[in-house]
Amino acid sequence: MKLDGIKVLDLSSFLPGPHLTMMMADHGADVIRIEPPGGEPTRQIGVREAGSTVYFRNTQRGKRSLMLDLKQKQAVDIFMRLAERADVIVESFRPGVVDRLGVGYEAVKARAPRVVYCSISAYGQDGPSRDRPTHDLGIQAELGLLAANTGADGRPAMPAVPAADATASLMALNGILMALLRRTQTGRGDYIDIAMMDTLLAWMPNVMGPVFGENRMPNPRHERTWGGHAMYNIYETADGRHLVLGGSELKFTRNLLTDLGRPDLVALCQQGPGPVEDPVRDFFRQTFRQKTLAQWMDWFKGRDVCVSPVNDMLEAIHDPHVQHRKMVVTDGRGLKHLGIPIKFRDEPGRIDFAWPELGAHGPAILRDLGYADDEIARLREKDVI
Repeated sequence: MKLDGIKVLDLSSFLPGPHLTMMMADHGADVIRIEPPGGEPTRQIGVREAGSTVYFRNTQRGKRSLMLDLKQKQAVDIFMRLAERADVIVESFRPGVVDRLGVGYEAVKARAPRVVYCSISAYGQDGPSRDRPTHDLGIQAELGLLAANTGADGRPAMPAVPAADATASLMALNGILMALLRRTQTGRGDYIDIAMMDTLLAWMPNVMGPVFGENRMPNPRHERTWGGHAMYNIYETADGRHLVLGGSELKFTRNLLTDLGRPDLVALCQQGPGPVEDPVRDFFRQTFRQKTLAQWMDWFKGRDVCVSPVNDMLEAIHDPHVQHRKMVVTDGRGLKHLGIPIKFRDEPGRIDFAWPELGAHGPAILRDLGYADDEIARLREKDVI
């Protein structure tokens, strides 16, 4: 697999770091999950099944677990010995914490200059907000996305996707792979500072036109991305379900309105987005309420229009295309797992369905470092591991 031979130490928690290191494990990396006493928090979050939470197994599969109390010097010594053999270290503490623990980049670099060290935090390692605590929701709020994500009452609604977590995970993985590629030329590692705020803002070019070009907050009801286009919107059907029109290109507009007997409305969509398209939206609302969702999806078959049913998540995981792409897979025990999104033709990733019990691999990892069994026993007695 693509990352065979790459050794990763994962100090991160929750979603961005663990998700990216799991993707590395899916593609062959040897990932050691360094867990604090008590374990990774997601061991206790959400629905439990087969002795683990679904959250934990879908971010930690294929990894080995070593519990280290990094507040003890002997644990730091173990970590540094592992760092000397590592290619990548990922951490997601608040800025400054790893330095206080003695496992920050400068300390690691002194002993392992080839290591690629990635820190993921809410605001980054510098700036006026760097020490403030927050999670995904706070970042979305501060960047204006909640102000744009409004419900029917015009008030901000809770987002369904942890977008800041997701973009941080993806950007961090990109940065790590870039640094590993560069290391093949220079022989040196690097330090990567990933801020959730930075990564989410970088993913917003499609909605920054009014902000940059007109110095104003976008009006969600008038903007192309958020419902200003009649052809990029959500509509209720006769059975109380919903469908979305998801493509506002003129060819799709012409195809749909012509087939519905209203080609005269095409000209309005050429002027949009915004209030000018209100008559088109009104027509679609009235029209789509005349049939059930299933009837409409049958009607759309063979028509060149971007349309999708609004599925619930249970329907989504059973979607034939999701199943075909192996994005939901079932292990030998009947437990479901999210699949591998990066699909190589040669050397494809492979899921190791096992997830680690807390500290389960500690003795084997320490023996590999040269620790004798009696030393390991003493470290256990002192709760170092």
